[in-house]
Amino acid sequence: MALPQLILIPGRLNDDGLWRHQVAALADVCRPVVADVTRGRSFAELAASVLSMAEDTFALAGFSFGGIVAMDMVRQAPERISRLALLDTTMMPDTPETLAARRKTADMAERSTRFHGFSDQLAGAYLSPQNRENAALVAEIRAMTERLGADVFARQTRLPRPDNRDALAALDCPVLVACGEEDMLTTPKSHREMAALTPGADLVMIPNAGHMTPLEQPEAMTQALRNWLEA
Repeated sequence: MALPQLILIPGRLNDDGLWRHQVAALADVCRPVVADVTRGRSFAELAASVLSMAEDTFALAGFSFGGIVAMDMVRQAPERISRLALLDTTMMPDTPETLAARRKTADMAERSTRFHGFSDQLAGAYLSPQNRENAALVAEIRAMTERLGADVFARQTRLPRPDNRDALAALDCPVLVACGEEDMLTTPKSHREMAALTPGADLVMIPNAGHMTPLEQPEAMTQALRNWLEA
């Protein structure tokens, strides 16, 4: 019997490097495929693009920006998704203020003569205090963001985040909701609210991790995904 397909959707300014630990470690229970969400004029367009490369039914995991894409896929084709994992992400829509601020950031990135990607300032916001001191981890994330560059950053940053609460409330499949205990961007509180809204969702908090859980605590994230896949 063929192993199920697992589509892994990376976050903003992330590529398959985000999932390298999970792709290697989960190959005995699934067939991992990392989606490309660097092009698209809306979350709906990105979701349709990922659906076009997916098998008829598949497991789906989305991290951060990728979790928002995953929730749009739930809107478009809920019957095709056998199980869903939402990792360090948000179900909430933009406010006018947050959207305006993000678009201003995108404009600045496009005008800059030197795109810094994962700056020291971002490391402070994205990583747990102990992981900010991990030079190898910071360098890995920085290289990934520089690989993708300012155009991808600006394109992804400008997209308005929709309200996905109704889509989650209507779910009828095994759902994992997980985040780092020290995630300051998409907080544990917001994930508890997400899990409470989603029928039958399992909630996992990853210790000693901020926002970048697949890289900050790869073994713990992999185990959470394994448990969800085997449930």
